[in-house]
Amino acid sequence: MTENLTKETFFEKVFNYEKNKEWIFEGDIPAIIDFYADWCGPCKMLAPVLEDLSNEYNGKVNIYKIDTEAEQELAAAFGIRSIPSMLFCPVNEDPQMAHGALPKKQIEQIIEDVLKVKK
Repeated sequence: MTENLTKETFFEKVFNYEKNKEWIFEGDIPAIIDFYADWCGPCKMLAPVLEDLSNEYNGKVNIYKIDTEAEQELAAAFGIRSIPSMLFCPVNEDPQMAHGALPKKQIEQIIEDVLKVKK
């Protein structure tokens, strides 16, 4: 199940950029953060794919969503200019950004390559 984050919950579960200059991931397992907006067509196409993945990788990868309209400061902090954008957060490495409504197979490949998680 994907979970919507606010700035406060983002600080707790992902990264507190007000406290830390360097990237420090707060989660116990890798995460994907989906930056989206309700009016965005490609975001709507991506949503069910991410729901599927959150079920398939349950307990291995957390999938969070950030509404860029409601959380403009978070979107600005990560330089989000186009949506959907996904931030892939491995546990002990720097995060990587991907843009666009990627196909499920490609997201699975990124989960394996970047997040080092196998199904």
